[in-house]
Amino acid sequence: MSQPDPHPVLFVGAGPGDPELITVAGRRALEQADLVVYAGSLVSRDMLGWCQPSARAVDSAGLDLGRIVAHLVEGHRQGQRVVRLHTGDPSLYGALREQLDALASQEVPFRIIPGVTAAFAAAACLGLEYTLPEVCQSLIITRAPGRTPVPAGEDLAALATHGASLAIYLSAGQGPRVSAALAAALGPEAPLAVVYRASWPDQRVLWTTASDLPRDLEAAGLKRQALILAGPAVASLAQGQAAPASRLYDAGFSHGYRRGKGEPREDQ
Repeated sequence: MSQPDPHPVLFVGAGPGDPELITVAGRRALEQADLVVYAGSLVSRDMLGWCQPSARAVDSAGLDLGRIVAHLVEGHRQGQRVVRLHTGDPSLYGALREQLDALASQEVPFRIIPGVTAAFAAAACLGLEYTLPEVCQSLIITRAPGRTPVPAGEDLAALATHGASLAIYLSAGQGPRVSAALAAALGPEAPLAVVYRASWPDQRVLWTTASDLPRDLEAAGLKRQALILAGPAVASLAQGQAAPASRLYDAGFSHGYRRGKGEPREDQ
């Protein structure tokens, strides 16, 4: 039986921007890497500070798929520890599958180390809980159609009618389209939060409404690298509403690790 390759190409989620928000496994991969192919348009160069001085870094911002894969394959076949460093988590809007398919076609092994996506860094900076008890219990991660279309069944206005929290990626340049969809589903005065470059030193937060989104994005000069957040939990935060208490920590609610207040002990 053949032994597994000791150095598969590692696809690593860099997290939303702050180098401290990479996972322990991701940082360890960078510390051991001989070659790092990183998305320079989105990944902070400070992330490369985790690498050893001898590591070679290749910025993939100007490369097409073939050239990216060529670097990965060549490095692997030279016996190097190769890291493909993606922004956020590789599974979201990272063109991951096509890279994996290309490596598989050349019999190059790979492994994926997940990362923190920007939606969670944005929630952290706002003090936002996407899943408020009795308010909403679902989070939809989506994007508006642009140069890359969105399947008809994922129309933004239709998704918004579900009453879930919405984290809308890659859409700051589609302000009028997003505004129309959210205003139709949630109402023109529905509060929205826009978080630019969540967790980066130049992070910015913009509060607006569904109808005012295009104007406020233009005034702020935000066209990319900004998340648009909407839904009942965002509205609750914007309006300063007290959140309903969860049952999890209610003194009268029992679960597998705690008896409810007043309930008899098992040995009674």
